[in-house]
Formats: sequence, C-alpha cells, structure tokens
Amino acid sequence: MTVNAPARTLLELSAVRAAYDGITVLHGVDLTVGAGRIVALLGPNGAGKTTVLKVAAGLHPPSGGRLRLGGRDVTGVLPGDLARAGVCLIPEGRGVFPNLSVRDNLWMMTFTGRTRDQVEDAAYSRFPVLAGRRTQLAGTLSGGEQQMLALARGLGTDPAVLLLDELSMGLAPLVVADLYERVADIAREGVAVLVVEQFATAVLKIADHAAVLARGRVPWQGRPDGSLRAELSAHYLGSAS
Repeated sequence: MTVNAPARTLLELSAVRAAYDGITVLHGVDLTVGAGRIVALLGPNGAGKTTVLKVAAGLHPPSGGRLRLGGRDVTGVLPGDLARAGVCLIPEGRGVFPNLSVRDNLWMMTFTGRTRDQVEDAAYSRFPVLAGRRTQLAGTLSGGEQQMLALARGLGTDPAVLLLDELSMGLAPLVVADLYERVADIAREGVAVLVVEQFATAVLKIADHAAVLARGRVPWQGRPDGSLRAELSAHYLGSAS
C-alpha cells in the first residue's frame, strides 16, 4: 500500500497571540497549512478569524508566538516583504479598483516582474470569463466576476500561500461553489490555502483540514467530518451552516 507523504508545511502559526489597544483577541493560536492543502478556519463573528489572516500577512504584529513561512521565522516581517516571499491576502470585500478596467486591474501586478501579457494570460487561463471583460470597468462586473478578478490579480504574484477572507460574502450559493472549485484547482498547483469563512458549508466540500476559532482560541481542529458539525453547532449556538 502506498502512503502519501505529508505535505511540506508552508505556513505555520505557533502559539500566536494578538491584541488591539491592549485587549488580547488571539490567545495562543496554533495552525499549519501544507503545500497543496486547503485549511478552513471557521467560527462566529468576532472570533478573531480575520486577525489570524492579518498576522499571517504581516498586517498585524503578534504580541506573542511565532510566524513561520516555509520553516523560516518571519515574525514581525513587513507585509510587503512577506508578499514578495510568497504570501497573498485576498481581503473581505474583494478590493478591486472599480473605476479601472479589468485589464488595468491586472496590469497592476506587473510590479512582480511579469510582463503585461504574462499577467493577462495567467488570469484568463484560470478565469476565461475575464477575457471577454478585459476592457470593462471592474465596478460594473457581477459580484462573482469581481471576486474572480481579485483572485486573478492576487495570483499574479505567483504566491506560495493564499489567504482568503470570506470569499462567499454577498454571493449566490452557485457562484460560491464555482469559486471554491477554482480555489481547489489553485491548491492542486501546490499552493497552501488558508480560508476564513463564517459559513461552513461554503468551503468544507474542498477543505482538507478544518479549524474552529472561538473567542481567540482553537478548541478543535481536524478532518472536516461529523465531529466538526457538532463542534460548530456548539460555537454557533445552533447554527452550523
């Protein structure tokens, strides 16, 4: 019998604590994401999920613990340096530039050293619908298309680690399912993906691992199976999906 080797850990948060104005919101979070794996970070509003992503992207300094990227300690490294090292954050709300065309939004990623043609070809191969919208203002795209553009633009950096915050927000279930299939394709390319979601059913079909965050702690993590639903029910006070 062939046993698959464990994925190489690309992102690791070890005993991470974080605070705002002296108030601690993360109380020793441990989380790892391997190459080609999708980890779903779930929990109710106010649990600290977005703060975990901000720490991982260098946007919020941890007050304790360590952040490692590919085994290297990057605690306190500036967000721009982490981005150049392979960390890409797609924040909540998509964040495209609505008054720029699809093409202009993508061309912003040429700072990575890729040519305009390379950036566009990579985007349109992953998201063909954007090819037909290349001259259209981003603000006139549908919500799902704007999310595709945000993903395509972020992937223009050729990241090793992809951080996604509430990809499903404001989108119809069918659109969300399609987007997460694209995320699964991205993971199959060897990218480590950490997804923050409030709504478990949106991401668990593609997740390899799940972690529940509640009150700044991770009380449960493991395979997304039946025990996860019971854990979520407890922390969502009866609403697990």
